[in-house]
Amino acid sequence: MPLWSSRNRTETVTCLACGDDVVRDEAREYDKHGDRWDRDDKAFEHVCKSCHGDLCHQPRDELEELLVELEAGERSQEAFLLQYFSTVADRYGTLEEGRE
Repeated sequence: MPLWSSRNRTETVTCLACGDDVVRDEAREYDKHGDRWDRDDKAFEHVCKSCHGDLCHQPRDELEELLVELEAGERSQEAFLLQYFSTVADRYGTLEEGRE
């Protein structure tokens, strides 16, 4: 009996990005807090390998709080994005400013 058989993993998981059901071994664990190593009392979400490759892998400090503050999902995409870009530019500067 393999050592890992005691884990209660499902055979398939749903990709949180595209919504496809994929075999668990063909997905990546996703932790919105960026701490996938602390496994105590955690329920991970999953991203298929294709979507995982498309993700930005840059640090996302403060992102979750910003999305909540800006009420992501509570208004139209256009209204949210206008507010998001404006807030990010005010707090962190524009992308062009960061390249100088």
